[in-house]
Amino acid sequence: MSAMALAAAKYKIHFKRFVVIAALIILIIPALILLKHFYPPRNHHNGSSHNITLALNKALLLFDAQKSGPFVENSLIRFRGNSGMNDGSSSEKHLDLVGGFYDAGNNIKFRFTTAYTVTLLSWTVIKYHEKYENIGELEHVKDIIKWGSLYLLKLFVPPNNSFNTSARIYSQVGGNNSNSENDLTCWQRPEDMNYIRRVSVCDISTASDLAGEMVAAISAASLVLKEDKDISEKFVKAAEELFILASSTKKKGTYTTNDECGGQARQFYNSISYKDELVWGGIWLFFATGNKTYLKYAIENFPSAVKEQVASDEGILLTRIRYFQDLGYPYESSFISSTNKIDLLMCSYTSDPKYSTTKGGLILLKPSTDAALLQYAVTASFLSKLYSDYLQLLRTTRRSCSNSVFSSESLQEFSQSQVNYILGDNPLKMSYVVGYGDTYPVQVHHRAASIPWDEKRRTYTEGNQWLNSKMANPNTILGAMVAGPNKDDVFFGRKDSTMVHRAKYSK
Repeated sequence: MSAMALAAAKYKIHFKRFVVIAALIILIIPALILLKHFYPPRNHHNGSSHNITLALNKALLLFDAQKSGPFVENSLIRFRGNSGMNDGSSSEKHLDLVGGFYDAGNNIKFRFTTAYTVTLLSWTVIKYHEKYENIGELEHVKDIIKWGSLYLLKLFVPPNNSFNTSARIYSQVGGNNSNSENDLTCWQRPEDMNYIRRVSVCDISTASDLAGEMVAAISAASLVLKEDKDISEKFVKAAEELFILASSTKKKGTYTTNDECGGQARQFYNSISYKDELVWGGIWLFFATGNKTYLKYAIENFPSAVKEQVASDEGILLTRIRYFQDLGYPYESSFISSTNKIDLLMCSYTSDPKYSTTKGGLILLKPSTDAALLQYAVTASFLSKLYSDYLQLLRTTRRSCSNSVFSSESLQEFSQSQVNYILGDNPLKMSYVVGYGDTYPVQVHHRAASIPWDEKRRTYTEGNQWLNSKMANPNTILGAMVAGPNKDDVFFGRKDSTMVHRAKYSK
């Protein structure tokens, strides 16, 4: 194996173990805002002394640190500047793909994670905007949503009949290539990149999942940003055009099955289904437009989307769709199967026989692995709190599955316990959210955080000293959540430790 190939393999390992940072923070914010809805900060009668407001403040700051493109001068993040300003320009079509967010601790921009982030953040703002306003974060989170949504618009190119060109979706900026300098082999600040960054492109038929998630994202964002009529209408127009193209094409598929479209993403964020994303997109487009055609599509395709679900999806589709309350006759029968599956999932969190936990109380949804336990715990916390909220809306106190019973209160307690563990109620008495609490990880695997912010530019090899450093990062990546401890509640907090940090993105 060549030296370059060895270097690429090494960085793939590091990339995979900390790619979970962005995926986790996407879920921890909805989980925190849901908990904030029911638990005021520092109320010792609710079983938590943690300041949920402060945790939310820190979590949202991560998105500021992850921004790509022209950097805002008055940002609270002092170790970032303009970066990725030439993204797309070196491609054959001389594209403008500047903007968006870097993923985790690397300099790659994945379209799927950006869309997923925008959708979930928009959802929480729509549902709990008063909570954001009360803690002074409403405009901040709306800015994050706007930043991500405007970037998503750049990634969809409608068909052009005049030039006989078909519709395209750009799925990724950055990654591995044949050059010695690329986003896997180089340990550099985003501001220091000067190599050509590859662009991955898809046609609509090979990226049904990307299209569906993007429709959901910009539809949801249009509701959050409805006060800006021009932007809101632009989002809705693009969402409708993309949804019609994606849902009507005869051939459909997931983007990671196509090498040109998602070959680079496959090893990190392998997508295995697309029907759930199209249903999800249809639901949000219905809310954004009121057009029942989109609701009809979602309802008719929901059963097949449920069948397509696999265990690793943790029932997110089932819960997120069911959460939108009962849509009434003749739609309620379409959701019976999803309700039954959700109840089984909730029982596995709270009732016997249920999942085992570490001695410290962290749920073990993947008992066979020591990798990225927090990824699964925060997913379970988010889903259980979400479903508890739904049950309270229905004024339903208890649900049953097989021979077990669970209540909305037991779901809340479970969700709270997992968040408490993450924020410091664990055997190590440390927070896994950087910047929250007295003790938290200080060697996060993150390029921008690990290299000093000064006027010196580091080459792609000079940055390695910071990757391999045993010292604390010179910059604090506030809000980042690391992958967490192992099954013995032990955390290996070094940048060069791969023992407990290898993870897959969870939809």
